[in-house]
Amino acid sequence: MTFRDIVPIIVLITLLAFVPVFITANTVLNFLVFTLIIALAAQGWNILGGFGGQFSFGHAAFFGTGAYAAALLQVRLGINPWIAFAIGAVAGAAVGWAIGYLSFRSGLRGSYFALVTLAFAEVLRILANAAAFTGGAAGVLIKLDVRPENFQFESRGAFFWIALALVGAVLVLTRWIERSRFGAQLVAVRENEAAAKALGVDTLRVKLGAITLSGAVTAAAGCLYAQYFLYVDASIAYGTWISVEAILAPIVGGLGTVFGPLVGAVALHGLSEITKLAAGSVPGIDLMVFGGLLVAAVAFAPEGILGLLRRSAQAKGAARHA
Repeated sequence: MTFRDIVPIIVLITLLAFVPVFITANTVLNFLVFTLIIALAAQGWNILGGFGGQFSFGHAAFFGTGAYAAALLQVRLGINPWIAFAIGAVAGAAVGWAIGYLSFRSGLRGSYFALVTLAFAEVLRILANAAAFTGGAAGVLIKLDVRPENFQFESRGAFFWIALALVGAVLVLTRWIERSRFGAQLVAVRENEAAAKALGVDTLRVKLGAITLSGAVTAAAGCLYAQYFLYVDASIAYGTWISVEAILAPIVGGLGTVFGPLVGAVALHGLSEITKLAAGSVPGIDLMVFGGLLVAAVAFAPEGILGLLRRSAQAKGAARHA
């Protein structure tokens, strides 16, 4: 990977960093921060599902592990929130490695792997909902103590910049994967695992590396969620909602691309908010939008929004030279 490879990422993140300077409305900043959290989780899923072809239905397992770790380490053990954040990401990586080792060593793939990840997420949700240490059904409430050293800020803009920096870092990570030998092996496994193995690729190591990175990034999104909203319970942390959104954003934006998850997250939540404003408080209207976008993406843009834009640009270029 060269510096030229990350120039588009630097330009995008720099431009977005000016948003809180011109937009100070808390409602808009809340929307942007939440969208970036979803984009971060979607980037995590994209590493495993988009590049590696290992579709997971249970990324809530990683998101929830990060959220609970960040919250419990502060509330129960008094650990500094910044340190708790880092530990939460490591905990997500460990859970990812454990799930991957148990699944991939058993030869699970395709729908079997997807269902196993969903089962792990559900088991963790039930345990978190029942255990006294996690607060049971009441969840965990992080004490309000607005100080930068306590990872709490008076301005929503500060959280936006932190979330944006994390998304930028993961975009660079994803670009590295795209350009690296590891990324090439990951794509080889996605396209034909048996052929990759015959060519000498250690498929178990590659898939374990992908799910470990994926778990860490998704757990970081969970940590940021807990720190931003200062509350987490089992239905939030391990709920199917985050697994669904982590899958939808890359598919809508562009599966297996660097910017696809970010574009998909913005498109999904932007259209969802516009629909809510237009339709009012209709229950489940956002889910209808998500479903409609998924059907449209699969039917008319299987390569996502970025693929559609790329084909459109190619068609215009061909028309000019015709």
